[in-house]
Amino acid sequence: MKRVFSGVKPTGHLTLGNYLGAMRRWSGVDQHEADALFCIVDLHALTVDHDPGRVRRLSRQAATLLLAAGLDPKLCTVFVQSHVDEHARLSYLLECVATDGEMRRMIQYKEKAAAERARGGSVRLSLLTYPVLMAADILAYGTDEVPVGDDQTQHVELTRDLAVRFNQRYGHTFVVPRATRPEVAARVMNLQEPTSKMGKSDDAGPGIVYLLDEPEVIRKKVMRAVTDSGRDVAYDRDGRPGVSNLLEILAACEGGNPEGLAGVYESYGSLKKDTAEAVVELLRPVQQRHKELCADPAYVEGVLREGAEKAREMARPRVDTAYRAIGLLPAG
Repeated sequence: MKRVFSGVKPTGHLTLGNYLGAMRRWSGVDQHEADALFCIVDLHALTVDHDPGRVRRLSRQAATLLLAAGLDPKLCTVFVQSHVDEHARLSYLLECVATDGEMRRMIQYKEKAAAERARGGSVRLSLLTYPVLMAADILAYGTDEVPVGDDQTQHVELTRDLAVRFNQRYGHTFVVPRATRPEVAARVMNLQEPTSKMGKSDDAGPGIVYLLDEPEVIRKKVMRAVTDSGRDVAYDRDGRPGVSNLLEILAACEGGNPEGLAGVYESYGSLKKDTAEAVVELLRPVQQRHKELCADPAYVEGVLREGAEKAREMARPRVDTAYRAIGLLPAG
């Protein structure tokens, strides 16, 4: 059975984009058809200035929402990255294989470093090297497939390069993974800025639908979504990004396709109304299950504890092998 690994970073409240672009697939296809691991990658949240208490709260919330979205610990492994030491152990070895040039070419590093400098802040070294930690997350488990959005494809390509390089230099140790993408809504866009991703790090954006938004809040955000000039409803991601984003969201909620739905609507208003209701109904069971899980925190903590134990057992042999392969003496 193929092995799948994916993670979510606790830097903001999870959004509709996270759900449609990743979480729904995880709870559907991935956990049923693969040996799947899903991780709260909390170490990645430390690469920029952060509030420690907020990182802990968002980590718990993310874990609870993953379970509320349908991840079943009987079918998959759900855990927190920092609870499994093998991630950090392997990351250093891979830093000894990666190059400075590779790190500085990473698009997300360039964007985030520029944003930090624009705010007058300093750029942490971990922001430069975190793609190597991401590679360690994946390679530690012999991962075959990594379900990602378009913005993470470059990181999986780096992971593949590091795995191949390590194997060539020190002997075959790692599986070389591949990226996979859902066909629809791989990248849900901001409702107010439809050329920008609906990202969870912007906690005040009116164009972002959060998984825990109340139904009326969701309806208001969707009804106020930016559309495009003209009156006809047409699917054109480049020329009509606003209406195309709504069509993609509706298609992802109802299982249709954006092109086909475009021919159904004659006005933006009716498209927005149907999209809003589809999102509300899609998130209703997730929100209800989230409330139930919040009332039983011991259950969530138990899932994470058992998940970390299971993940550790899977990762340790491969990481120990990598330590020996690269030339380090085994522990006594």
